[in-house]
Amino acid sequence: MTEIAATTVHEAYAFACMRCGYGWEQSYEIEHHVDGDGHAFVVYTADGERVPSPLSTPTCANCGGHVVRIMRAGQVADAQKLLQRRPEPKRAAEPAGSGEPAGSGEAVGADAGPERHHWRLLDLFHRR
Repeated sequence: MTEIAATTVHEAYAFACMRCGYGWEQSYEIEHHVDGDGHAFVVYTADGERVPSPLSTPTCANCGGHVVRIMRAGQVADAQKLLQRRPEPKRAAEPAGSGEPAGSGEAVGADAGPERHHWRLLDLFHRR
């Protein structure tokens, strides 16, 4: 069987794993082919390597889960940008009579250490 020349289109998708919450984006080159018998078929490539269709059985690169939400490109990046713009949370004032201004001194318990930010799965689905 011979193959007729392909038409190539570029598509990008955002993905969010429903199991672990990991989010990522990937661009694909989608080659549309027609074989010698006139049957159409599609070949997906990502980063120059042939890959299975991301629409059929996406797999989470973080946990290997297969319950993955597919969204328009940019939603993961938009959620991450939104989280970077959020103001730092205000710390509770020290109890009266502590002798130190509110917010000074060492952090204790769950607030100890540098603050870490992560995006929540729900941030990906927020519509503007």
